[in-house]
Order: sequence, then C-alpha cells, then structure tokens
Amino acid sequence: MSRLFRDVDGGPRCPHGSVVCIGAFDGLHLGHRALVRHAVDRARALGVPAVALTFEPLPREFFAADAPPPRLLSARAKAQGLVDLGVDQVGLLRFDARMAGMSAEAFCRDVLARRLGAREVWVGPGFHFGKGRQGDLATLRAQGRELGFDAGEIAPVLLDGERVSSTRIRAALAEGDFALAERLLGRPYAISGRVRRGRQLGRKLGYPTANLHFDGDTPALSGIHATRVHGPGLDAWPSVSSLGTRPTVDGGEPVLEAHLFDFEGDLYGSRIEVEFVARLRDEEKFDNLADLTAQMHRDAEQARALLHHDRRATA
Repeated sequence: MSRLFRDVDGGPRCPHGSVVCIGAFDGLHLGHRALVRHAVDRARALGVPAVALTFEPLPREFFAADAPPPRLLSARAKAQGLVDLGVDQVGLLRFDARMAGMSAEAFCRDVLARRLGAREVWVGPGFHFGKGRQGDLATLRAQGRELGFDAGEIAPVLLDGERVSSTRIRAALAEGDFALAERLLGRPYAISGRVRRGRQLGRKLGYPTANLHFDGDTPALSGIHATRVHGPGLDAWPSVSSLGTRPTVDGGEPVLEAHLFDFEGDLYGSRIEVEFVARLRDEEKFDNLADLTAQMHRDAEQARALLHHDRRATA
C-alpha cells in the first residue's frame, strides 16, 4: 500500500498540510469511524490529505509482550479499513522502545508538525500519548499554538447509554454475543487473512478446512462457531469454524480453521473473511481422533441448522 508509512523519520509527507486523526483503531468500531470520518471531512474542506496515525504493535501489546492482550483486527485489515473510510495516508508507526520513550512534545514537533505538516489534529475522548501517557488534548492544543495546528476531540459515541469501545466488543465476543458486537462495530465481526496450507488432517477426517494464522496476535475469541465465509467466488458461504490451539492434535499457535459446507475448490493463497454468526461450544481436548470426528459431525449439523434458520429469519 503506497499510502502506508511506518517511520517517524524522513522528509515531509504532506508539504501542503494535512488533517490528522490518532488512535489505536483496534476493531474500527463506531467510535473510531466517527473520528476518522470527521477528520476526512475536515481534510476535504481544507483541501489537504487526511492522515490516520496508529501504532504497530499496539502500545498495550508492547508493554505486555509476554502475554499480549486480545486484538480485534490485524494490522493489514486495520490499514485497509482506514483507507476504505477515505483516509489518504495511514501511519502504522512502529511502537518500540524509542517510541515509548518519546515525549508528547517531541511527538507533536517531529511527527505532527514536521513529518505531516498537520493543520488540524483530532482525537477521541480520553486520548493520551507520549512517554508515560503524559500528553493529552490540552498538550496537543498547547503545542499546536506553538507549531501551527489546531486540535480537537470528538464527542463519545454511545450505544445503550454506554460509550462504544474495543473493551466492550472484546467482552461481547468472549460471551458469544455477536449481535452486540455487530451493533458496536457497525458490521458483523469477522477475521480476514490469506489461506495457508496446513497438515490437512481435517481433510483426512472428512472436514477439509481453510486455515488462517495470526502471526503472534492474540485473537479475541476461541471455540467452535457457526460462520460464513466471504472471498473470491464465495458469497457468505455457510461454514463451521474452529478457532484455537487444536489441543487434540498439537496444541500449537492459534489457528482459525473454516470448513465450508458442500464446497469443492482450492482456496490456498486466497484472501478470505470469516464472519462469526453463533458460538457452539468451547474448544476441547479429546482422547482420540474418533471422538474428535464424532463431535465434528455434531458441530457441523448444529451449524448447518443455525445458519439455515438465521438465513430464513433475515431473508
């Protein structure tokens, strides 16, 4: 993505100025979308690029590297989602020891003013930044007066009287409440990625799967689910998916394995999106493959019934 940059160093990216929004943007929920769209609208009014700044890894992942908290969206999906919302440039700034030690004032001077030529900077409620999270909206405004940009905060987006947040979405997913997660996100919760070739054990058991890996990220949910798969030649294809560490066969890194019902084709190398519809059960460790296969039959039957009912209800 040519509009993507990772570094705080380098020459000016926006010589004629920009409007910048800053956030973790994990999930790109309704609150994030309101912030990004406001920044894009302001950029269009001023005739300058809209820039979204976020961090990879997320700061909370950097400071808890041994036990990273769950995340809702991969870096690639987040960047693409920001572009889809109208952002002209996406800064996935490397959050490392140097970034963690950068003062709020240095961030304003070196990143917002020098690198991006910010004319306006927009953040969400309760935003903090810089070393020790010492910077806030008041810091942005004070620095902006010296460096030539304005700063503002959008109003919180509420749902059922509570602020929309990634924390609420993670809690909803952990409870299998995909209806609430969808309302908070503004779209069904889904995980996307490129299908990789696995050990093909599922094929031997009669359940070939399309496998997505997380490359060190911690998924926000686990277990067996009724799902729909979107991708090339796929239109909400009904499926049953397992997300977890596969304790019966290897107990390794988390993998999302989607079995598409009555599907014949090769998805290896394709980018797909797995949409979660309903939680069936927790992941289990079985004594043998025969017991695992018997449970897979029951899971598939339950998922088919749920998806058939759901499709009729929403038709």
